[in-house]
Amino acid sequence: MAPGGNPIFSGKNFREATQAPPAPQAPYGHGSYGQGPYSQNSYGQNAYGQAPQGMTQEQLQDLYNRPAAGPADIGRMTYDDVIIKTAGCLAVLVVGAAMALAVPQGTGSMLMILGALGGFALAMVNTFKKQPSPALILAYALLEGFFLGGLTRILDNLYPGVGIQAVVGTLSVFAVTLVLFKSGKVRATPKLMRFFMIALIGYAVFALVNLVMMWTGAVNTPFGLSTSMEIFGIPLGVFIGVLAIGLAAFSLIMDFTSIEAAISAGAPQRFSWTAAFGLTVTLVWLYVEIIRLLSILRGND
Repeated sequence: MAPGGNPIFSGKNFREATQAPPAPQAPYGHGSYGQGPYSQNSYGQNAYGQAPQGMTQEQLQDLYNRPAAGPADIGRMTYDDVIIKTAGCLAVLVVGAAMALAVPQGTGSMLMILGALGGFALAMVNTFKKQPSPALILAYALLEGFFLGGLTRILDNLYPGVGIQAVVGTLSVFAVTLVLFKSGKVRATPKLMRFFMIALIGYAVFALVNLVMMWTGAVNTPFGLSTSMEIFGIPLGVFIGVLAIGLAAFSLIMDFTSIEAAISAGAPQRFSWTAAFGLTVTLVWLYVEIIRLLSILRGND
């Protein structure tokens, strides 16, 4: 895999787990059980052709007929682990968003601020933590739910229906990206990675400048430079938004690549929580960019 991408997957701990050799198979099913004169061959016999003491021939045959141990049996990360834990994170996120939407507007705004600040803090902790913590990852998902619920409430009041459109758009981009990755038509090649890093740095610089200008009052429009500047009559934010959604979609491709590499390398099962956390972070980013782009388009009608 090309270097770079989601810092959660490119961190030292996840990379070391990905590069670690798979653990040996558990001692049952087909195959050898070790080496030396007292080890067993595939027929349950030791190096001298003798059956282990206390085992009948029928027991040995049953032992031989058992299926080989799979990744889940030997404590290795699997796709099912990642899917289940990602679904759990998203379920907690949806609960947090529903809470922010259900409470009075003032309380919802407070939850949004709490979610933004707390979510950022936990994102940093989970990214650099040596071992994944399910509790902290689920807490991050809950706080991000507060943030997304509050943000959606504000924008949906201004532009009715934009929230559900953003949800559908996020799920659609995720599904298309996954299909393209599974088909092999889009991969995180070094050339695409270089373009991604350049575009991401440019986007980050624009976002920082835009934020400073909004804070200082240099621009008074809701999205700063994104709506105060136009190119051929189209708000600058539309072009920036399309770029940001493309970057988030390609970040999903890199996430899938990292997860695939980790499973192939036999990473420990606990790192499926890291994978779920990384996917949740990217999906949150994707949703924010989609709802912002939709709001800019609705505001320009």
